[in-house]
Amino acid sequence: MLYQLYETQRALLSPFAEFAAASSKLYRHPLSPFAHTPMADRVSAGLDLMHRLSKEYEKPEFNITSVEVDGVDVAVQQQIAMDKPFCRLLRFKRFSDNPRVLDAMKKHPTVLVVAPLSGHHSTLLRDTVRALLREHKVFITDWTDARMVSAEVGPFHLDDYVAYVQDFIRHIGPEVNVISVCQPTVPVLAAISLLASKGEFTPRTMTMMGGPIDARKSPTAVNNLAMNKSHSWFENNVIYRVPVNYPGAGRPVYPGFLQHSGFVAMNPDRHLSSHYDYFLDLVRGDGDSAEGHREFYDEYNAVLDMPAEYYLDTIKTVFQDFALVNGTWKVNGQLVRPQDIQTTALLTVEGELDDISGAGQTRAAHDLCTGIPKSRQFHYDVAGAGHYGIFSGRRWREKVYPEVRSFIAAHQGAAARPAPAKKAAAAKRRAASR
Repeated sequence: MLYQLYETQRALLSPFAEFAAASSKLYRHPLSPFAHTPMADRVSAGLDLMHRLSKEYEKPEFNITSVEVDGVDVAVQQQIAMDKPFCRLLRFKRFSDNPRVLDAMKKHPTVLVVAPLSGHHSTLLRDTVRALLREHKVFITDWTDARMVSAEVGPFHLDDYVAYVQDFIRHIGPEVNVISVCQPTVPVLAAISLLASKGEFTPRTMTMMGGPIDARKSPTAVNNLAMNKSHSWFENNVIYRVPVNYPGAGRPVYPGFLQHSGFVAMNPDRHLSSHYDYFLDLVRGDGDSAEGHREFYDEYNAVLDMPAEYYLDTIKTVFQDFALVNGTWKVNGQLVRPQDIQTTALLTVEGELDDISGAGQTRAAHDLCTGIPKSRQFHYDVAGAGHYGIFSGRRWREKVYPEVRSFIAAHQGAAARPAPAKKAAAAKRRAASR
């Protein structure tokens, strides 16, 4: 019922949002007589803010059409490499007619960026992708809004997420380097562990950034909510069915608007202050600052619905049972064994001020991946960075990206495939775990 009420409210506010936008322009346009009335600048700013607070935010575009490679601008085309019901694998294909640049791009490492399925769209990693494209071939997971997936397709569980990641890795090939940001660190580690246990090739490197590998360490407000509420509480309080006006009508989901409310509730004063500053920027005519606000909130306010099965599985597996670190997690009947990973280099990245994944949660991957030689394990703490700062913004570009780039470049040897003896040992472990 809550989802239906939200949709009714959205439909009622939509015409008012458009009216506010039009009225704002009426009080701002120099040829309009209203623009010359007293307080016109404040009226226009107030109406503009009203429009942004009541409008519907659609999924943004990456809008990456070019990038600089070796001092030369090259064209970038977004392509669909694989298309699954709940996710598309996107490739950012670079083009150039400069022979020197073309030869350099052919030698660049291949990177798979696994974006979070945790409320926001994959375009939240636009800055991540743009930086990587300068010196890498880039793929990214683009998760589908669950309300747009027909209920006839069936459920989507955390096990399915792991299987998707494995399929993407296999599709790209043994030259791939995997970067997981936040939520996917856990299923990505599981996917690579299972590949290693099966004797399949594993990525050359895996970079894990700000994720809850072990949510027991330095728990944040997000962790505490997931750990202190029962599984049935989540089922009864945050899961709703998609209304009939969407292709996924009837599908149980964790609605995006509820997730967005949670995001805002974490820092209400900061958002209130940001909107007030936006109002003042409009009054002062500070177009650059106002546009920066729009760009941020166009992304921040665009949210997607998560499949209920996946969300509830994640709560139980990651934040209540701690199944990965306890060694009890089975995916489709097979035990997840990070210790079976031997040839993939590991880098973990944490932000000093991260209020989503606390200190030590991502670094815990090193304690699990005991099969990787210590000489191929690395950790980087980003001073002064919050959660978003480790993959977006100035600290990402100036501090984190150089570390990631160097780490990937240093581990571009032969394809990582277990030796026959190791494959046999892995087969025995699989049989024992069943």
